[in-house]
Amino acid sequence: MREAVEVAAGAGFALSVVRCADDHRGWSPPEVADGHRLVLVRRGRFRRRSRGVVADADPAVAYLASPGEEEQFAHPAGGDVCTSVTFSARRWHQLVADRPLQAPVYVDGRLDLAHRRAVASVTDPDFALAEQLLTLVGGAVRSPVTRARPEDRALVSEARSAVAADHPSAAGLFSLAELLGVSPYRLSRAFPRELGVSLTRYRNRVRVGRALDRLEAGERELARLAADLGFADQAHLTRTVREHAGKTPAALRRLLTRDSPPITHDARPITRDAL
Repeated sequence: MREAVEVAAGAGFALSVVRCADDHRGWSPPEVADGHRLVLVRRGRFRRRSRGVVADADPAVAYLASPGEEEQFAHPAGGDVCTSVTFSARRWHQLVADRPLQAPVYVDGRLDLAHRRAVASVTDPDFALAEQLLTLVGGAVRSPVTRARPEDRALVSEARSAVAADHPSAAGLFSLAELLGVSPYRLSRAFPRELGVSLTRYRNRVRVGRALDRLEAGERELARLAADLGFADQAHLTRTVREHAGKTPAALRRLLTRDSPPITHDARPITRDAL
């Protein structure tokens, strides 16, 4: 079951929260994308198939959809919550012009922060939300298009699933490579080809995302947070978070907790009038 609720609309864009409770490995019936769309995952992960290419989406990897593009979805990991931003053709051309689009879109710590702030800015769509959307779209189109080999894509997908599930073998490069039945060299080289970042950076990005979740919820015990997420100590946590998100954990907690409260189901129904 999928529920999409529009929570904000501005000049040529609309932001919706999409909640999916599906739990199946099979593909959904084909759907046709409506408008230019940027989809970011807030919680969970799922699989998307379009133009013969299968890609996994999770909080560290988003995707772009074009009008008329046929899509199918599978949810082997259970339900998820996404942010879907739809743009009119005029607004999309103004923001993107003719720049090549990256697929998939790697969501670094700064884009993750912009995503969270966009969701918290829905009460001010014309300024606060619009500014966060500029950051999101700019980050989505600034990186070069990746041309990973199909075998790299499948390998990276398996590795990401193991990292997301906190599989014991995902604690190190060698053990993860052994779990996946490949050499450490091949696993290490596949990540930059598929996502444009190293396996180490991706793994730290996942941990930073979990740290942001806790900080957004008001976590104050940074030493405990570091231990829970597998960092060597609080200083290691602080360095890594600042490297990925541009701010210290304490500064991020202040920033995220002073923003608007999270979106609820009380939001108004979907409308396309603003597009």
